[in-house]
Amino acid sequence: MVPSFSVIKILSKNMSKGRLSILVILLVLFVDQALKIWIKTHMMIGQEYHIAGNWFIIHFTENNGMAFGLDFFGKIGKYLLSIFRIIASIFIAYYLTKLVKKEVKIGFLIAVSLIFAGAVGNIIDSAFYGMIFEHSNYQVATFLPQTGGYGSFLQGRGVDMLYFPVINTHWPAWSPFRPSEQFIFFRPVFNIADASISTGMLMIILFFRKTLQKEL
Repeated sequence: MVPSFSVIKILSKNMSKGRLSILVILLVLFVDQALKIWIKTHMMIGQEYHIAGNWFIIHFTENNGMAFGLDFFGKIGKYLLSIFRIIASIFIAYYLTKLVKKEVKIGFLIAVSLIFAGAVGNIIDSAFYGMIFEHSNYQVATFLPQTGGYGSFLQGRGVDMLYFPVINTHWPAWSPFRPSEQFIFFRPVFNIADASISTGMLMIILFFRKTLQKEL
């Protein structure tokens, strides 16, 4: 989903930090948007393809709010969330321009680039998808329909498709918590942009907390 560390290590020896950051951002955005557009123009909501049995499924769903299908207080909340994402992305972009001029670890620069790319990827959905696509309920959406899209600017829905229910079982009948009810791990359906943000944040938490504290 994101560039492997071995590839990044090779590239980092042959290009500037700025170019490496731009490459990571463009690669994530290309894969993220290409997959989302393919899903929108080939699948209906709820349709799915099993890639690796019941462990890895391409399952098309849309969300009105935050990452991993979470929601955020209706239409007004959608506007507020979209505006917040845009402002946050501007700050991250500014932070990135400062980092490329400093002697920072390549891994930390890549982590911030992944977070920025994921944020921009989800902003594109929110800002434009409502205007350029038909809805996907019980039909495959048309790109740039003559009758117009399903929503206005900043009212587009996020496209999610990556589903990894690696554990699908039931709580035991004797369990004090939800006895006999279904238990699925990992339940959320997400996209490449979500994965990019999560990967960048996990990299910082595990390897670059001190670097973040130093550079803030």
